[in-house]
Amino acid sequence: MWGHTYMRIRATVAAVSGALALSALAVPAAQAEDAPKPAGLSAALAGQAQADDISGDTKITKVVVNGGKALSLGTTAKKTITAEVTATDPEGIYEIHSFLWNGPGDNPAEDAIGFFGPTSPTGTCTEVSATTTKCKYSIEIDPLLMENKTAGTWKLWVSAIGADGDYHENGVAGTTKILRYSKLTVNASPEPVVKGKTITITGKLSRANWDTYKYAGYTSQPVKLQFRKAGTSTYTTVKTVTSNSTGDLKTTVTAASDGYWRYSFAGTSTTPAVSAAGDYLDVR
Repeated sequence: MWGHTYMRIRATVAAVSGALALSALAVPAAQAEDAPKPAGLSAALAGQAQADDISGDTKITKVVVNGGKALSLGTTAKKTITAEVTATDPEGIYEIHSFLWNGPGDNPAEDAIGFFGPTSPTGTCTEVSATTTKCKYSIEIDPLLMENKTAGTWKLWVSAIGADGDYHENGVAGTTKILRYSKLTVNASPEPVVKGKTITITGKLSRANWDTYKYAGYTSQPVKLQFRKAGTSTYTTVKTVTSNSTGDLKTTVTAASDGYWRYSFAGTSTTPAVSAAGDYLDVR
């Protein structure tokens, strides 16, 4: 029983690691625009990574991915996500494994369209007690291996193996969000301006495009125009402006007093919230 469990989990981890290694080798920096996209789990994974499979009394008791925070990812720089997994078994824990994946459903062997493995297959582990072990993993996320369609929720597959060969596998032991990094600008003009005159507020909402490795305008999005009067600390929403077909923003207001103008975007399921730095306008 123990040998079967060990070899099956090892095969799963090896398949993931091998697929990741091949993907990494296939993405030379000089050919970023031709970088291959993750096509799902290797065929070697089929029938191995289970949605939720329990044998015996091994239990995954706690999973925290990236401290509970979403990750905003741009077009070039790699970023690291952490995963902490705690498991218990009356006989103690032998090993814990994990990898991050994206796709519908809860079985990575059948549903994954993208995945990333940890820098160390077994992580950095600490025995909390004779029965409980906690492991921490670092998972490097490369935007060159992302697609726009994979923005949103990513899932953590975890397998915990007891010292007696019992095990607990869960395809969705934890989740995190990997979002397309967003940018927002603002400009209020003319400046200075006479009180009561019309001012024009322009700006642009853009976000990372993981299919082209560039930033592009985020179209047809509601963005709040906000104002903070000089000497105060709170922004107040004046109106909502919708980004156009290139992500540009433009509206007019009447100058009333000195202060800061900014655009603020609430975010979506694939793109994080962002606010432009306030642009000070002198009203005379």
